[in-house]
Amino acid sequence: MALKGKVGTRGKKQIFEENKETLKFYLLAVYGAIYYSVSSMAQAAFSEDGSLMDDGVMDLNMEQGMAEHLNDVILLTAIVQVLSCVSLYMWSFWLRAPGRALYLLWVNVLGPQFTADSGTPAPEPNEKWQRLQERRQMKQL
Repeated sequence: MALKGKVGTRGKKQIFEENKETLKFYLLAVYGAIYYSVSSMAQAAFSEDGSLMDDGVMDLNMEQGMAEHLNDVILLTAIVQVLSCVSLYMWSFWLRAPGRALYLLWVNVLGPQFTADSGTPAPEPNEKWQRLQERRQMKQL
């Protein structure tokens, strides 16, 4: 059944409140996903008698580990949220996360693949040629 009359409009205050609730939801979703990832890495295994069998997938305090990169994402998200109170353009700082990921991908995976030697050794210089070069250097001194 179709409604008759004018379609109801929302006021500025209602739009503001709905936007605030939507941002709060996404904020909790981002932090929740990152927290879940980090906590799953630290999941320890215990035996039946309560002794520690496995300390988890990885050390959360290890430098240059996955946990450090997730901590960086948490800090970046918090900083961007605070700065976005000043200007909405501050959300563009969040582009640093994929930029950092691409940089790490290049430095650790792609760069070494492209710059690696083909495996053919360089030809060794001839002994006679080396002696000749040494004599020329001695004459110059």
